[in-house]
Amino acid sequence: MGKNPYFWWVTIIALILDQVTKYLAANNFTQIGDTIPLWEGVFHFTYAENTGGAFSFFQGGAFWLRWVSLGVSLALVIYAFTEKLSTVEQLAYGFVLAGAFGNGIDRFIFGYVVDFLDFRLINFPIFNIADVCINIGIIFLIYATIKYSK
Repeated sequence: MGKNPYFWWVTIIALILDQVTKYLAANNFTQIGDTIPLWEGVFHFTYAENTGGAFSFFQGGAFWLRWVSLGVSLALVIYAFTEKLSTVEQLAYGFVLAGAFGNGIDRFIFGYVVDFLDFRLINFPIFNIADVCINIGIIFLIYATIKYSK
């Protein structure tokens, strides 16, 4: 993992966590909408199959979104192989790759993304670990942009 080791470690660990949690969700619920309240009315595990993008935009768009996920994933892998990134950039791009690749795997294999994290207190769309990773990566990218632009 010579060049950019944090990128590779974050990608591998986050991708495994994403895929394992989706597997557990898909195999422990019998149908879409099944829910387990962890804190009634606040946070539930709820099984959903998202054929669209973030916040369920582009419902039924899994066909073209799978290619977007693949393109982003390939671009990030090439970038990590060719450039020496700062630690913050490695973390940022590693999280984004884990999220894009994790959801891309679902889109290619199933035609939808498995979602299960359900924050009902704020009526937030159901999401998964890959979505969390993408958002963490974006936060790191914003931080890197601010830090290195000074």
